[in-house]
Amino acid sequence: MTDQQLFDVAIIGGSYAGLSAAMTLGRARRKVIIIDSGKPCNRQTPHSHNLITHDGKTPAEISALAREQVLAYPTVQMQAGLVTQVAGTDGAFTVTVDEGHALQARKLIFTTGIRDIMPDLPGFAESWGISAIHCPYCHGYEYSDARTGVLMNGEMALEYLKMIRNWTADLTLYTNGPATFDTAAREKMLAFGAEIIEQPIASLNHENGYLQSLRLTDGATRDITALYHRPAFVQHSLIPEELGCELNPQGFIKVDEAQKTTVAGIYAAGDNSGAFRGLTGAMAAGTTAGARLNHELINEEY
Repeated sequence: MTDQQLFDVAIIGGSYAGLSAAMTLGRARRKVIIIDSGKPCNRQTPHSHNLITHDGKTPAEISALAREQVLAYPTVQMQAGLVTQVAGTDGAFTVTVDEGHALQARKLIFTTGIRDIMPDLPGFAESWGISAIHCPYCHGYEYSDARTGVLMNGEMALEYLKMIRNWTADLTLYTNGPATFDTAAREKMLAFGAEIIEQPIASLNHENGYLQSLRLTDGATRDITALYHRPAFVQHSLIPEELGCELNPQGFIKVDEAQKTTVAGIYAAGDNSGAFRGLTGAMAAGTTAGARLNHELINEEY
C-alpha cells in the first residue's frame, strides 16, 4: 500500500450519517475516505421533512449539497463503489472495494443502513417511501386527515394505531389475516373509531407510487391514500458481523453512547445501529461518531 491509500478513517456508506461523520472528521483535519454504493434507503422518497432549513426538499437535493460541503474539506475524499471485504484489526484495517482496489485505514465507521424486507404484496415496493410509509414524523403531516391504513398485527398494533390517530381519524387496521391481539386491544381500537379488517390483502393499486386503493383476497376493494407499515429488516451490509460486531436483540449493530461497536476501532451510525430513522437522528449519530473517534485517535497519538 502507498501512503496515498492510508487513511485515518474509512467511512463505509455515504448518506446522511456517513457525510455528517466525514464533515466532523474533515474539520478535525483527519484524512478520510467515504465509500458509497449509491443506494440510499430513501431514494424513492419524494420529499424529506422534519429537518429544519431543508424541510420539503428531496433527499437527493439534501445529500448533493451535503457532499459538496463535505468534500470542500481537503482531507476528505469520496469513492463510488461497494465495499466487498474488510480485514485487519484496530489501527490497520484493509478495505477492498468492488473486489479489486484496496485501501488501508486506522479506523472504520459503518454507516451502511438497513434493508427493509417488503411484504409480498404487488404494488407495495413501488409505493414504499411515497405513500406506503413507516414514520408519521417524516410523512404524517402530508397525509393529515387522509384515508389511512395501518398494515400491522400483534400486540404492538394498538400502540402504533394510537400514534397514527394523531394525524387522521379516518383509520383502518389491516391485519392481513386473523388478528393476533387480544379482545381488550380490539375494543380500544374500535372505541377511538378505527376499523379492523382481517381479510388478507391481495395487492395495492397506485399511480407512480401514490396509493389509490387496495384489493383484498375476497375481491373487495378499499380506497386508501396512505398505508403505514413497519417492515422487518436485515443489515444492509454483513461485513460488521463478519468482523465480530455484535447485534442487539432488535437486529441493530450494538453501539455505546460514543457509537463504538463491540470491536475495537470500529464505529457505526445511522439506521444500522438505531431505531430512529429520521434524517436528524442519522446526522446526530454520525457527528457523534466522528467526534468521539477523533478523540480516540488523539488519545492514541499523545
